[in-house]
Amino acid sequence: MKKKIIAAMLCGAMAVTAFAGCGAKNDSGSSNSGKSASGSSSAKGSVYYLNFKPEAEEAWQAIAKTYTEKTGVPVKVVTAASGTYEQQLTSEMAKKDAPTLFQVNGPVGLANWKDYCDDMSSSELYKHMKQGTDSFVLKDGDKVDGIAYAIETYGIIYNKTLLDKYCKMDGAKVKSADEINSFAKLKEVADDIQAHKKDLGVEGAFTSAGMDSSSDWRFKTHLANLPIYYEYKKENETSTDAIKGEYLDNYKQIWDLYITDSTCDPKLLSSKTIDDANAEFGSGKAVFYQNGTWAVGDVTGDGKLSEDELGMLPIYIGAEGEENQGLCTGSENYWCVNTNASEDDKKATYDFLNWMITSDEGRDAIANKMGFVTPFDTFTGDYESKNPLIKIADQYVADGKTPVSWNFSTIPSENWKNGVGSALTAYAAGTGKWDDVKTAFVDGWAKEYKAAHEN
Repeated sequence: MKKKIIAAMLCGAMAVTAFAGCGAKNDSGSSNSGKSASGSSSAKGSVYYLNFKPEAEEAWQAIAKTYTEKTGVPVKVVTAASGTYEQQLTSEMAKKDAPTLFQVNGPVGLANWKDYCDDMSSSELYKHMKQGTDSFVLKDGDKVDGIAYAIETYGIIYNKTLLDKYCKMDGAKVKSADEINSFAKLKEVADDIQAHKKDLGVEGAFTSAGMDSSSDWRFKTHLANLPIYYEYKKENETSTDAIKGEYLDNYKQIWDLYITDSTCDPKLLSSKTIDDANAEFGSGKAVFYQNGTWAVGDVTGDGKLSEDELGMLPIYIGAEGEENQGLCTGSENYWCVNTNASEDDKKATYDFLNWMITSDEGRDAIANKMGFVTPFDTFTGDYESKNPLIKIADQYVADGKTPVSWNFSTIPSENWKNGVGSALTAYAAGTGKWDDVKTAFVDGWAKEYKAAHEN
């Protein structure tokens, strides 16, 4: 039996350019609503933000310090290590001084923390959401449990300089990146690059598909989104209690490509990290790198690539109609305010959030330092993202390509991801079979869904 849930972000794979106008959702005031755009605050409380994104740690610490200097309100930011957020959130919420601001990754993540979520429907944050961005809100009736603060896109980033060099080689399989519009063509090009890697001066077509905890989310979650997306599309579903795994053969062929046409032996992937992949791509040792808009700062800058050298392709897996596919666009970053915090701390938190999306300092931090695209109407002009990969995502939509929605928010548990990740790692190392991946994907889904809903 299929059970559909309200998964607000699933229909949210829209381009940022599709957002239009300012839509105030609620004109009523609230003691929770932050009113200050200048940074002045009457709040007596403090803010404690448990941050999900390690890559934004430095920017969050800096802006927290700025806010405290301007207002006198203490802002504490703690960043969970990659892959440990849920565990750390559970630990911190049990403490007396629990986070006043935290995040969930979507409807499934919200299920664990719904009772801790304050109603944000009267907040200034919600009032500043653009029309057409309802898909980036987690709602229960009229109650707003969470609001997305970062709309992101991922795909296969490529080095334009290296790919252009390949395209000019005798016998190249394509003359430009525009010709790569299917898995078959991607494989043809990657195989040829791998065969001529010495001529190109690279170590592999793709960066290492690291399965260390800092990197494995790219494959057990983001790559796994593709077979989930196409199955949901075929079955006209938004969620399921029992995934069929109809596109697991497609999942296999893209994973095989990643680990075969690579900078390293597949047996080494268990210890390869996201830093390894960033270094390989940023130094020009690989042509392709599966990651997202958030990775620009990791692969560009001093001694690395220039932003002009970055291109991005959709993740093709050989599904029917994929030539019309765009990039994977959505959010798993929803701010939630702890309803159990004191009234002073809640007010301080709402004031801080409002300042973050209305002040010059806050908007600069979010748009330019962190590189986030937001659903808020205050991010215009100098605060529109300059991220080159965002512009590419917008162009795909302008060209009529359909963005791939982020369906991994319906994955039943972290245990499911870990099971799939372990099976992928063993398969790559030659110690496991692809049937083990299928078992983890299909049987693991049913088991974890049942366990989650029994609880």
